[in-house]
Amino acid sequence: MKKHLNTLFVTTQGAYLAKDGETVAVRIEKEVKLRIPVHTLEGIVCFGNVGCSPFLMGFCAGRDVSISFLTEYGRFLARVVGPMSGNVLLRREQYRRADDLEFSAGVSRAFLTGKIINCRTVLQRVIRDHRNKVDVSAVEEAIKRLNTSVRQLQKEFDLDAIRGIEGDAAHVYFGAFDHLIIRNKKDFFFHQRSRRPPLDRINCLLSFLYTLIMHDVRSALECTGLDPAVGFLHRDRPGRPGLALDLMEEFRPMADRLALSLINLGQLQEKDFTVSEAGGVRMKDEARKTLLVSYQKRKQDVMQHPFLEKKLPLGLFFQIQALLLARYLRNDIDGYPPMIWR
Repeated sequence: MKKHLNTLFVTTQGAYLAKDGETVAVRIEKEVKLRIPVHTLEGIVCFGNVGCSPFLMGFCAGRDVSISFLTEYGRFLARVVGPMSGNVLLRREQYRRADDLEFSAGVSRAFLTGKIINCRTVLQRVIRDHRNKVDVSAVEEAIKRLNTSVRQLQKEFDLDAIRGIEGDAAHVYFGAFDHLIIRNKKDFFFHQRSRRPPLDRINCLLSFLYTLIMHDVRSALECTGLDPAVGFLHRDRPGRPGLALDLMEEFRPMADRLALSLINLGQLQEKDFTVSEAGGVRMKDEARKTLLVSYQKRKQDVMQHPFLEKKLPLGLFFQIQALLLARYLRNDIDGYPPMIWR
């Protein structure tokens, strides 16, 4: 398994990345501000006007260090990776299984069971930690309805029915999400999910964090040898990383919890965001840096993996779940065990 390493986030506009021996050199106005040995990196994410030399791209690709390019505000643009690793037989099995709608429904139930249980945990934690500050009855009602969704998923359903259950669960979960915000409610509120652009500060945070998780999940799948484009729940569509979207479902509540922590602890304020004339909300530079540092620290937290029963850095869990999925496709284990947060 790939070691738990760091992701280099480059947000300074006008920065240029180049190869310097066995290191990545970050230059700003032709002055080297940072050198990082490539063997300590698992990926590089460049935001906005950040350049990268062709020599560095080739160097990183040859060492399984992916480079992703996003807009300044987090929209994915492109990705540089080396040749896909892994056994071609694994990918052929993935493609065969993806064509089997019954199998696809079964593994999709596992992804979504993990997601809904983890969403339920987000609600339960807020009641546990802030019982006197939230509408307990509203949150507990949402928990009961999520329990019902989990039970429904255990029955035999086709993909459309499974998507319907997930859609209802998402509506319930996000319907209670505003109750989880306990600080600065005037500036931080949530009514419904909005994207491209996000129309409030909470949606802005969530979309940005989901992009970061997508980067890590996609990297894990590629390192394992699976094709991120061919999913089971998310069916084939040109340009869509279907399997990466499948696997990240159970990790989305991780982003939700981090966003709530940043707000409820006062680490992000109203002044950290801008609102355009059209109503779109964006984070300022310093807010993005705060979020990126918090995300990186969160990945270093040690947790017990429920299937392996070992304590490991959270950043390794993306890789572990990709490996478990590969083992399931090879029939090495009886089912795919989703990541369930405690």
